[in-house]
Amino acid sequence: MTSVEHLRRARLLIGAALCLCLLTLLAACSRPPQLQTLEGRTMGTYWQVRLAAGATGTPLPVLRAEIEAVLEAVNAEMSTYREDSVITRFNRAEAGEAVDLPEGFVRVLAAALALADQTEGAYDPTVGPLVNLWGFGPDGLREVPPEPEAIEQARARVGWQRLTFEPAQRYIVQPGGLYLDLSSIAKGDAVDRVLELLQHHRIDSAMVDIGGDLRTLGQRPDGSPWRIGIERPVPGSREVQSVLLLPRPLAVATSGSYRNFFEHGARAFSHTIDPRSGVPVQHALVSVTVLADTCLEADAWATALGVLGPEKGFDFARQRGLAVLFITADADQVREIATPAMQSLLGAIP
Repeated sequence: MTSVEHLRRARLLIGAALCLCLLTLLAACSRPPQLQTLEGRTMGTYWQVRLAAGATGTPLPVLRAEIEAVLEAVNAEMSTYREDSVITRFNRAEAGEAVDLPEGFVRVLAAALALADQTEGAYDPTVGPLVNLWGFGPDGLREVPPEPEAIEQARARVGWQRLTFEPAQRYIVQPGGLYLDLSSIAKGDAVDRVLELLQHHRIDSAMVDIGGDLRTLGQRPDGSPWRIGIERPVPGSREVQSVLLLPRPLAVATSGSYRNFFEHGARAFSHTIDPRSGVPVQHALVSVTVLADTCLEADAWATALGVLGPEKGFDFARQRGLAVLFITADADQVREIATPAMQSLLGAIP
């Protein structure tokens, strides 16, 4: 083979290699961006953050550590299971004692008290004595309902109007025996705080999920809307009841009575307690899913509407333009009731 022929053959091989590289690059570019997941445990449940691969210049171990620091801050403020939390310090304070609050706690408590006022006490952040009495708090589970006298004693310690709250000065005063429980709103606040952290890192496509309360950022990496499955509210089931298609960044929270409950005799007693009566709700509503701009709002509204029930809750939500899906169960029949603001967001189950 002459030197000219060697040169021609080398050029052909180089050209073939370049074509192969170009085809490989084109194939890689045609694939949609992949999602990557960070996850862990917090607040007695899981946390998960899904974002596009390469969405941030921050190393993932560093981002994970920052997320866990945010979650630790929320727990240090509002966990009734922690001896050293701000909320425990208030709950154990003497009558007349003032307790200073962090800025995040002030924001959450202000929202909780505003909702208590709007719902005329159907939602009450001081419901803690009743939550504990019925076995759904840090005092541990129970197998039989409490005696009526014990319920009345706990009710006497409940009442959001008794709380002296000075948001500008960032403190609250313990009137004596009052017990705050912000578990119905703290998880939503934690979702919002994590999402703000992602925005700080200039991430524009993500979903933050803490125990089923979640909030989206942008669209999915491939440009499609986020699809959120709502679980069928039947104990032991993992089937999807409905699917939400989110046209823009939104928060989603679900409150259900079909998981956290105990049975005694022929009755089931759920963790959804009506602060006004002092007992768990007994209506047919088993699941409430709320969409809102923030997860703090969605989380608290889901609890409040779960107390109000399918009829009063639906009217309340419709009058305020809330996007809510109510699911009732009677025997083996499951029925959906969606507010007008929610109906257009329900999609087909794939």
